[in-house]
Amino acid sequence: QVQLVESGGGLVQAGGSLRLSCAASGRAFSLYGMGWFRQAPGKEREFIATLDRSGGNIFYADSVKGRFTVSRDNAESTMYLQMNSLKPEDTAVYFCAMRRPVFGSSSRIRGDYDSWGQGTQVTVSS
Repeated sequence: QVQLVESGGGLVQAGGSLRLSCAASGRAFSLYGMGWFRQAPGKEREFIATLDRSGGNIFYADSVKGRFTVSRDNAESTMYLQMNSLKPEDTAVYFCAMRRPVFGSSSRIRGDYDSWGQGTQVTVSS
């Protein structure tokens, strides 16, 4: 059974930075594409960033391009999201997700993921 655990969220002022982590267990992490999504109150869960099993083929949502950086450490079974120049509109619960077997490629499509973490809250104050 796959378990994904996010950490690193918190309260930060606009312009600040946070680094989220997603620790995976229960499935061979290095074989699967991974993604970050977020959900603000009253809104749909939206795609943020994705990378393939090797850490390549990276894609970002336009809203975070140039500010966020996704990466992974397959030896540690962990994915990261470095978030810089944070804005109040970045406030949301952030989720990491693992693609369905046996897809090692990246994907922006929410339905392509079958395992999700519990989420970590990010709040950006103005």
